[in-house]
Amino acid sequence: MIKLGEEKSVNALVVGGEANAGPPLGPALGPLGVNVMSIVKQINESTSDFKGMRVPVKVIVDAETKEFKVEVGIPTTSALLSKEAGLEKGSDNSKENLVGNLSIKQIIKIAKNKMPQSYSYTIKGTVKEVIGACVSMGIKVNDKDPRDILKEINSGTLDPEFVEEG
Repeated sequence: MIKLGEEKSVNALVVGGEANAGPPLGPALGPLGVNVMSIVKQINESTSDFKGMRVPVKVIVDAETKEFKVEVGIPTTSALLSKEAGLEKGSDNSKENLVGNLSIKQIIKIAKNKMPQSYSYTIKGTVKEVIGACVSMGIKVNDKDPRDILKEINSGTLDPEFVEEG
């Protein structure tokens, strides 16, 4: 039972800009007595930049006042890489079959989006995390195997902190 003034939160994974009152949101929010459609509308507005990608959202509802707040997370690194590279999915054999190519500038852009969720404290570390995902997905970076780009970063030949975004 919800106490007065208590907040209840609902976590869901929705497709950016395409949330609706059906599952998973409707059944979870309906019992809280809130206007589900107004929440869905706000979620769709907040996730419109991530169209077609699965986006984590958290809806926090005040049980007494029925006021709500929507918090939007960041899509997975693989979803951001797929969108940036124009891919449906990554390679089924990433060691032998590279399916896309991104520039280091595109990798840095994704890394800047992922910084709040990164285990790294620097853009360089987060870039390395994103390039690691490129290895798994079979995506080249600067027309090279992503492992070679990681070697360049580790040796100091390439420093993502000094690459200008364009």
